[in-house]
Amino acid sequence: MTYCVAIKCNAGLVFLSDSRTNAGVDQISTFRKMIVYEQPGDRFMVLLSAGNLSISQSVRELFQLEKLTDDVTGETLTMWDCDSMFDAARILGATIRHVHRRDAEALQAAGVDFNVSLLFGGQIKGEAPRLFQFYSPGNFIEATGETPFFQIGESKYGKPVLDRVITPEVSLNEAAKCALVSMDSTVKSNLSVSLPLDLVVYETNQLQSDKIVAIDQDNPYYRMLHHGWGQHLREIFDRVDDPVWNGEATATPLRVANSQVKPLRKLSSPEDRLI
Repeated sequence: MTYCVAIKCNAGLVFLSDSRTNAGVDQISTFRKMIVYEQPGDRFMVLLSAGNLSISQSVRELFQLEKLTDDVTGETLTMWDCDSMFDAARILGATIRHVHRRDAEALQAAGVDFNVSLLFGGQIKGEAPRLFQFYSPGNFIEATGETPFFQIGESKYGKPVLDRVITPEVSLNEAAKCALVSMDSTVKSNLSVSLPLDLVVYETNQLQSDKIVAIDQDNPYYRMLHHGWGQHLREIFDRVDDPVWNGEATATPLRVANSQVKPLRKLSSPEDRLI
């Protein structure tokens, strides 16, 4: 399995992925799930993948070659010369369907489902940054102010902190920190997700980025975050009062008069059923 998260805020975009792939407890490998496409001054795009590794690798390779015919001008476009991230997303969707037409039947005959999930985002000169999530059929949705982040793979462990922290107004550093906490929570709870990690932080209108880093277990910031987050969580947990059952002894009782639950008890005689 894997875990990838992408965040869109007013200040830019954050992308984070792990690199563990496993086909059983004794077949664990490291494969990068992130690829960065950059044409400085013109466009910057990032693709994250989860699901069947052979499918996602095929999509990544063919994405740069796939062509789309513009509905208005009739011009043939690729991801490198289209005018909007939406058109780039359409090309990526077409690439997924291309791979499906080529491989899905053979995979199905071998008992393998066509399973791929992608996160794709970036900025093309002339428009704002955009972020998309793709599904196996090649269809996609776009991030909004109400839904400023997407996750694929083992998403459940890292979602709570994202729900509490991420809004369009967060800074890029806050978004990157939150993404790393989300990843650390997932690594802690799921053995199928692990380091090294790939992190990209993109600032709006830069059309390139120098904040691209591979994070392993020796990375000093990640080690600090890993130990500090666990320690601070424990400190916050200890500051929350233990439950008190006697309502008269505290302003926040656990049990109050209208929340009593009576247990079922063995009937003393068959006649009790009629009561």
